[in-house]
Amino acid sequence: MNLTDIDASAWAELEMAAGNPLSGFRYVNLCTVDAEARAQARMVVLRSADRTTRSLEFHTDTRSQKWLELSANPEVTVLGFCPQARLQLRLQGRAERHGPGSEHADAAWQNLPSRTRMTYVGGPPGDERGFEAIGELPEPLGEVGGKPRFGVLSFRARTMDWFELRQQDNRRALFVYDETGALSSCRWINP
Repeated sequence: MNLTDIDASAWAELEMAAGNPLSGFRYVNLCTVDAEARAQARMVVLRSADRTTRSLEFHTDTRSQKWLELSANPEVTVLGFCPQARLQLRLQGRAERHGPGSEHADAAWQNLPSRTRMTYVGGPPGDERGFEAIGELPEPLGEVGGKPRFGVLSFRARTMDWFELRQQDNRRALFVYDETGALSSCRWINP
C-alpha cells in the first residue's frame, strides 16, 4: 500500500464510522486546552466525516466546558483507535463552533432522533445533579428544551498521524493537508 492509498483508506474508515455505531472510530477523543493551559480530553461521537475537505463533525451541549474552551482556543486534537484494525489516527486542526439557532445546528438538530435530542435536556454538563428524593429523577423538559443548548463542532484537519500496530514492524506515517483539504505532503516516520 502506498501513502496516498493509506490516506484514502483512513478517511474512508472515518466516513464509514460516522454512520456505523459498531465501528472502532465511531467514538473518538476530542482534546482541547482549558483556561489554565491544561490538556482536556473527552470521548465524542463522530457524526460525519468528509475526506474531500478533511473535516469531521461532532455534537455538543453549548454549556459544556469544551464549548467554552473552544471559544478561547479552537486548536484541537482528535484521537481515535480501532482495535479491529489495530489502527490509531491522530488528527490535529481547528474546530469551528455552530451555536443554537445557526443554520448548521438547526439542520443537524432536525436529523437527530428524539432519544438523542433528550441528551441536551437537563442541567449543564458536569454540574452536580439534584434529585427530589433518592432514586427519583426530575421530570424531563421534553426534547424541545434541548434545542437552545445544542451545538455543532466542525473540525478541519491540518495533519493526520497514522499509526498501525503490527506483530512486527509497526508502521507510521504523517499526512499534511492544505487549507482546501488537499493532501500537500506525506511521509513515513518512525513509529
